[in-house]
Amino acid sequence: MFKTLSTLIAGANARSEDRVRDAFAIELIDQKIREAETSLKAAKATLASLIQRQRSEERQRDALQNRIKDMTKRAEQALDQDREDLAAEAATAIAQMENELTIRAETCARLDQKVVRLRTSIEAGHRRIIDLKQGAIQARAVRREQAIQSKLNTTIGTTSSTEEAEELIARVMGRDDPFEQSGILREIDRDLGHETLADRMADQGCGPATRTTADDVLARLKSKTSQ
Repeated sequence: MFKTLSTLIAGANARSEDRVRDAFAIELIDQKIREAETSLKAAKATLASLIQRQRSEERQRDALQNRIKDMTKRAEQALDQDREDLAAEAATAIAQMENELTIRAETCARLDQKVVRLRTSIEAGHRRIIDLKQGAIQARAVRREQAIQSKLNTTIGTTSSTEEAEELIARVMGRDDPFEQSGILREIDRDLGHETLADRMADQGCGPATRTTADDVLARLKSKTSQ
């Protein structure tokens, strides 16, 4: 039972964390980019320090090589002058400098490797940050689109609301015209009172017409113009 409850609680916590991450996804992306930029800045500072040390070691190595060359020439001159004592002293100094040169050369080689590796890592990190920033721009565009769509859905409403609105419009448009209905009622009242009977009989040729028609007006106008 306890194991089951622990599993359910862990699942609920995971779902809550997912909801929080979804809600603050853009903020989290920006924060991760800032953290990556901070790490990249620190790596650049480390690279600058390594390059500075590398150049210092190279200068000392080159200076040591020049000292060895100079001391070698002096030792050769001492031998030419049969000054073996000076030549032996110079040889001791040359041996010490060559041992130091070996150490400095190894140090320069190690620094070269470190600089190359760190520079490669920094270049890769820089490219990744650029990709992250492009992804963040796309994520913001998607989030704005989602927000606009959400507002649009809120404005328009759900499908049931839309269908309800369409039904109301259909009901309004399908209602009988009250003016037409009033006219029909008047006609019914006239029929009940036999007010239209004379008109119907006149239309059938029984007796004179009880109302003036357009043909009557046109005939009257023609007779006036012919006089």
